[in-house]
Amino acid sequence: MIPIAKPILGEEEVNAVTEVLRSGVIAEGQKVKDFEAAFAKFTGTSFAVAVNSGTAALHAALLAHRIGPGDEVITTPFSFVATANSVLFTGAKPVFSDIKEDTFNIDPESIIEKITPRTKAIIPVHLYGQSADMKAIMDIAEDKDLIIIEDACQAHGATFEGKSVGSFGEGTFSFYPTKNMTTGEGGIITTNDKFVAEKARMIRSHGSKQRYLHEMLGFNLRMTDIAAAIGLVQLGKIGDFNRSRINNAHYLTQSLQKIKGLVLPHIDKRCGHVFHQYTVRIRGDLTRDEVVSSLNKKDIGTGIYYPLPIHKQPYYMELGYHDFLPVSERASKEVISLPVHPSLTKLDLDTISEYLHEIIG
Repeated sequence: MIPIAKPILGEEEVNAVTEVLRSGVIAEGQKVKDFEAAFAKFTGTSFAVAVNSGTAALHAALLAHRIGPGDEVITTPFSFVATANSVLFTGAKPVFSDIKEDTFNIDPESIIEKITPRTKAIIPVHLYGQSADMKAIMDIAEDKDLIIIEDACQAHGATFEGKSVGSFGEGTFSFYPTKNMTTGEGGIITTNDKFVAEKARMIRSHGSKQRYLHEMLGFNLRMTDIAAAIGLVQLGKIGDFNRSRINNAHYLTQSLQKIKGLVLPHIDKRCGHVFHQYTVRIRGDLTRDEVVSSLNKKDIGTGIYYPLPIHKQPYYMELGYHDFLPVSERASKEVISLPVHPSLTKLDLDTISEYLHEIIG
């Protein structure tokens, strides 16, 4: 079986965890501080605040900006539901803009159409490992005095015009096992704003700066030293991981480019794409489900990210969302992600290509 994703954990991670366990300091210790400092340096930001999930990072970043009831936050419907749910957690309203046909990222022109006097922030998602159009989005934010919170949960190491994602506004990253790097589970907020960093640290720890003194309502969103120890090791490897993903993606593109009915990933020349996913579109005689079924029968794993846009999810329909967002809705019926992770061999890549030629070509 060629899996769609495969975490890469070695003896270095095992030894790092063992060191933490033997130290007796499992939570709120030096490893978390070291990981925060290292990740801030990785993204070129002044501060990083480690939390226990990517969702927690989004939630805390929004709360640190005092986003709440009566506010609107513009984001994409073509993402994991946590992007929009984090807005609901604050009492604010997610407002959905459509996506661009080529990159699947939020369309800046659609953002402009959705701005109202209640709009307070934009959450662009750097989907599949490719940055959204941050020049256009930052121009909109500056013109309309809006906050930018980047959902970079799939984009560790991605860049836009040479600048790291997560450094334009407040960045939020996930370290779920299938991401480009992992801590087992976890997340982090990156920022250049000392006030936001301080607020996020309070929010993650019951609203306190010091033990048993609580200045605001907060949560328990802390990362453990066990997770941070894994993250420190993984951070040292992510350059190699991303290079492997990029090389695998280029190999697949060269191998698959002649198949009619298969639309290959578009790379914006301004972006450093790190290929969290290698996502294609099916636009031929076969349906997407037929292609998925055929590949799975050949023991080739696939993923569909995402089969139902957020605004079409049952809960959001109950909330009264009835938007028509044609590009997102069309993409949800056509996309398939193929294996691109660093564990793939040349034989794996050739096998994927061979079967796609057989199934579609």
